[in-house]
Amino acid sequence: MSKALTTFALVAVLTALLMALSLAVARHGYPYGAIGVRRLDGIADAGTFIPLAAVYFFSALLMMILPIRAASIVLTHAADALFWTVIVLLATIVGGLVARWAFGQSGVLGALLNWRFLFAVAVVGCHFVMNELRRNVLLRSLFFVVFAAATLACLFWSFTL
Repeated sequence: MSKALTTFALVAVLTALLMALSLAVARHGYPYGAIGVRRLDGIADAGTFIPLAAVYFFSALLMMILPIRAASIVLTHAADALFWTVIVLLATIVGGLVARWAFGQSGVLGALLNWRFLFAVAVVGCHFVMNELRRNVLLRSLFFVVFAAATLACLFWSFTL
């Protein structure tokens, strides 16, 4: 967990510094600053977490039913990579919004209240409790159904609010 928090903090700080540099350059009238801001804004969106969550929940579903060796391959080659992708994307969003807030755009932090960030929180939470889910047969059976429902919801439900 400390590695995830350290990674989140470092990526958020680096993104905030790059966003601040781009905003400062744009404030001085150079068009390159606006290009940098657009590129950093284009990296991540809260809606990006929905398909990532679908793939993560599908890999978690597989880890619930596969034997330990095959489940470890799914964990190390799919679930871990998706987990770190979610951490980096979330940190990028937070870093960019904090830099905008520091440059006087006070209403921008309200973007963190987007309900689609719950998908990122769900992926991170599931990743941290995955070992406990694998140890207990009852939990493994229950969460097989939960992960199947979550995968199908992320893939086929429109989530328009």
